[in-house]
Amino acid sequence: MTDENQHDENKLIAQRRDKLDAIREQRVAYPNDFDRKDQSADLVEKFDAKEKEELESLAQQVSVAGRIVRMRGPFTVIQDGGGQIQLYINNKSFSPEQAEELKALDLGDIIGVEGEMFKTGKGELTVRAASFRLLSKSLRPLPDKHKGLTDTEMRYRQRYVDLIVNEESRKVFETRSRIVRCIRNYFEDLGYMEVETPMMQVIPGGATARPFITHHNALDQDMYLRVAPELFLKRLVVGGFEKVFELNRNFRNEGLSTRHNPEFTMLEFYQAYARYEDLMDITEELFRKISMEVSASTEIIYQGMTLDFSKPFARLSVRDSIRQYCGVDDEAAFDSKETVVALANSLDVHFDEAWPKGKVLMEIFDQKVEDQLEQATFITEYPIEVSPLARCNEDNPEITDRFELFVGGRELANGFSELNDPEDQAERFQQQVEQKDSGDNEAMHYDEDYVTALEYGMPPTAGEGIGIDRLVMLFTDSSSIKDVLLFPHMRPQHESS
Repeated sequence: MTDENQHDENKLIAQRRDKLDAIREQRVAYPNDFDRKDQSADLVEKFDAKEKEELESLAQQVSVAGRIVRMRGPFTVIQDGGGQIQLYINNKSFSPEQAEELKALDLGDIIGVEGEMFKTGKGELTVRAASFRLLSKSLRPLPDKHKGLTDTEMRYRQRYVDLIVNEESRKVFETRSRIVRCIRNYFEDLGYMEVETPMMQVIPGGATARPFITHHNALDQDMYLRVAPELFLKRLVVGGFEKVFELNRNFRNEGLSTRHNPEFTMLEFYQAYARYEDLMDITEELFRKISMEVSASTEIIYQGMTLDFSKPFARLSVRDSIRQYCGVDDEAAFDSKETVVALANSLDVHFDEAWPKGKVLMEIFDQKVEDQLEQATFITEYPIEVSPLARCNEDNPEITDRFELFVGGRELANGFSELNDPEDQAERFQQQVEQKDSGDNEAMHYDEDYVTALEYGMPPTAGEGIGIDRLVMLFTDSSSIKDVLLFPHMRPQHESS
C-alpha cells in the first residue's frame, strides 16, 4: 500500500471512529437484541419466482440482518451467510433521528432490518425497510467493490476480509466442507468407524518426516506433534477394530510451498483382511463420489487439464513408469545400484551417492515422472528402502506391496499392505535409527511399544492416507495449498523501513 493510500485509509478510519463515538453517546453501540428470523437464501428460494403482484398480495413481513456490501441511493445490499438480499431504505419514512443514523451508515456496517418483501420495476427481489438498526460499526473500509481483495498475500493474512468480498473464496471453503462430509459418509457406509488418536506423542511415527518438538511440564518430558496417526490406528486393528478411519491434523516441521503447509489435514483408513489392491478400488470409487458431489460429473478441470474419473485408473509399477515416461528400454538398467546410478546420471537426476539403490530409483521417478502423471494413476511396487512400514512382496523382496496415487502431476494418496511381522518391523525400525544417527532428520524413531503390539498379532491389513488439502485443491481448481486453508501459515510480515 502506498503512503497516499495509507493516508486515505487512516482518514476514513478516523471518520468512522467519530461516527462510532457519536453512537456511543446516544445508545449501546454494539447491541445484541435484534431478532433475525430470515436469511437471504431462504427468501430467494421462497419468493424470487413469484410475480410482482402475487408478492405484493402476500404482504410478507421479514426480519433480515447482514453486512452492507453495496449502497446506491435508497437501495442497499446486505450479505449474510447464505448470500445477498437487496433492501429499499427510504429515509423519508423514518424519524429525523433515524434518518441521520441512516446517512451515517458505511459499507461494511452490519445492520438488522424489518420490512415487507416486494419486487422493483426491474423484477429485483427486495425488502422494503420499515425499520433498521445498526448492529456493528465497521471501522475499516472494505476493499474497492470492483477490484475486490486482489493482493494474494493479504488474502491469506486477512482471510476474514477475503471471505467478505470474494465469493469464489467462500465457495472454495464451502466445497471443502462438502468434500469432508462426503468422505465421512462414504467410509461410514462401508462400515468403518471414525476414531481419534493422540496429537502429542512420545515417539513420532508413521511417516518419514521432521517433527515439531514441545515439552510437557508436568511429566518433564519432550513430546512431538504427530507426523501421522498410522501406528496408533494399527494398534486399534490389533485390538480388534477391523475398519477404522481418522480425519485430522498432522504436523511436519518442513518448508512452506504451494504444496506444503506445516500443519495439514489427512484421511487415514485401515482395514483388516484386505490387501493394497482392495484399497485402490475403494479410492477409485471415492474419487468418483467426490467428483459427483462437487461437480455433478466424473469430469473436472484442473489447471487447464481435463481429468476423467469415470475410467479405471491406470496402474503402473515404479519401474514401468520410468520405462514409459523416460524412454528406458534396457531392462538391465534396474539390476544394481551401479546401473541405477548410471541411469540417474544419464537422465540428469540429482541424488546423493550414499543413497541405496531404491532411494536413487525413487529420485528418478520424483524428478522425471511424477509431473507427467496427469490422469489418475496408481504407481506400485515401491522399493523397500523407502517403505519402512509396508509389507514385502512375496515374489520380490526388493519391493513392497505399496502404491501412491497421482493426479494432475501431484501425489494425493499413499497406501500399502501393512507389515505385520514384528521381527521384520523391528529390523526396519533399527535401519531407520541408523539412518537417523547418520544425519537423516526425517528417519523414524524405534517404537518399541508398536513392536510389542505386533507381537500380540495383527491380522493381514491394508491402510492408506489421503491428503485432504491437496484433494480440495484438485476439486476446486486451486493452484496453491494456501487457497484451500482458511488460515495458512505465512512468513513473518516485516515493516518496511
